[in-house]
Amino acid sequence: MSNEEIAHDFSPIIKVYKDGRVERLLGTSTVPPSTHPENGVQSKDVVISQEPAISARLYIPKSAATSSPQTKLPLLVYFHGGGFCVESSSSPTYHNYLNTLVSEANVVAVSVDYRLAPENPMPAAYDDSWAALKWVASHFDGNGSEDWLNRFADLRGVFFGGDSAGANIAHNMALKLGCEGLVGVKLIGIVLIHPYFWGTEPVGAELTIPAATREYVAALWRFTCPLSIGSDDPLFNPGKDPKLGELGCEKVLVCVAEKDSLKDRGWHYSEVLKKSGWKGVVEVIEAKGEEHVFHLFNPTCDNAVAMKKKIASFLN
Repeated sequence: MSNEEIAHDFSPIIKVYKDGRVERLLGTSTVPPSTHPENGVQSKDVVISQEPAISARLYIPKSAATSSPQTKLPLLVYFHGGGFCVESSSSPTYHNYLNTLVSEANVVAVSVDYRLAPENPMPAAYDDSWAALKWVASHFDGNGSEDWLNRFADLRGVFFGGDSAGANIAHNMALKLGCEGLVGVKLIGIVLIHPYFWGTEPVGAELTIPAATREYVAALWRFTCPLSIGSDDPLFNPGKDPKLGELGCEKVLVCVAEKDSLKDRGWHYSEVLKKSGWKGVVEVIEAKGEEHVFHLFNPTCDNAVAMKKKIASFLN
């Protein structure tokens, strides 16, 4: 067997060779935490768990350092995208995005670094994300291990957010919280940017998507979550979840992009959520002419700026 024989090819994201070698094609570069030279947002890295290895990058806006101790800010727990198999909380893509969003929205943020498939197949990312949320909740009385959360974060005003696979995590964490509770945390809302959901039955205009693209979306889920029942797994197709109505927040913002293959899943999510018995309010905004996670790669374009402002107002 040659070293170049491929077992799984999910270009342009990841390749796995038959000898077990994993080649990540993007999302491997990292940047250190910093104080942003323009907007004054500060960040630092914290270890949540040694085994399994879970960490997070924390962000506080410039206002946190100057406001009175009584003034606590909303807390955004953010889950990065990358198909559950690439990217990290310390990648320049997410570091830059969280810096600008924290400044715009004037919130505290915890960007979770969960373990990646295939070395750590799903549900590792869900397990790590829930562990991170329990760690956040341990600060509810101001006596947690992390000073920034004790001093600056309002745990009665918590939001979850994420893009793509991270939006999938944000939804599933909000549902778990609604079903099981999380002492000390009041979840106000979730922001799902271009959420990575799917299903065996096409919705909207999905039949017009090339068959190879549809199979890629489904196959990537099977690759990262090998024990799953497939595309109608409730973790991947929320419309199949009988517990959907127990979503543990009062408002949801779904962001979709017109040219994204996942667009109709975002609209479908809002429709099934409304029919589920959930008592909250869901809103969908669509960016015309844009592709999947366009805001990460072209953050200063008009649609990205407008989406950031919309998310910032949702968080306040």
